[in-house]
Amino acid sequence: MAGCCGHEAQFDGLSAAYKQRLWIVIALNAAMFGVEMAAGQAAQSQALKADALDFLGDALTYGLSLAVIGASLRVRATAALFKGLSLMAMGLWVLGSTVYRVIYLGVPQAEIMGSIGFLALMANVASVLLLRAYKDGDANVRSVWLCSRNDAIGNVAVMVAALAVWGTETGWPDLIVAGLMAGLFVNSSQQIIRQALTERRHAKRVLRTAPH
Repeated sequence: MAGCCGHEAQFDGLSAAYKQRLWIVIALNAAMFGVEMAAGQAAQSQALKADALDFLGDALTYGLSLAVIGASLRVRATAALFKGLSLMAMGLWVLGSTVYRVIYLGVPQAEIMGSIGFLALMANVASVLLLRAYKDGDANVRSVWLCSRNDAIGNVAVMVAALAVWGTETGWPDLIVAGLMAGLFVNSSQQIIRQALTERRHAKRVLRTAPH
């Protein structure tokens, strides 16, 4: 990605258009968290619950992204680092809860999984389209893009899992997808953490060399 090492000028979110789009994405994520968590509980779908938790995490971290726009590079990088660590924790939680469900396996309701997965996909495709122009910004901005992209991928996976659950009449496709989503969370968190740490080091160097 261009400028991902923090040595080139990157978009830092200081744009009224970007902030407006971010507010819309925050509202979409908060609404879909409530819808998908309720549906996940009703359908007993671990994949839906994992995706709902991702919606909640995104709404909170997007709010943090909005709050630190205009702050120093170090503050923005620290916020991105926090988001990366949170995403890592989310991935590990989903992975652990999926292992638990393997032991206590039940068959989720494929119809609810598929219909809610499609609704969530529409919300996330809208978010991705709104944010696509800003995908190569600093760690704070890029973390927003990565989370939105993950959501869209996750929704497609949930719909595939719903079809597989319906076809096989077992809960294994749901659990496999939840595990894959956990891996995606962890991978994205590593990208965010690496870029945030690089930007923090760059900010420290700038402070040391700045005239006092």
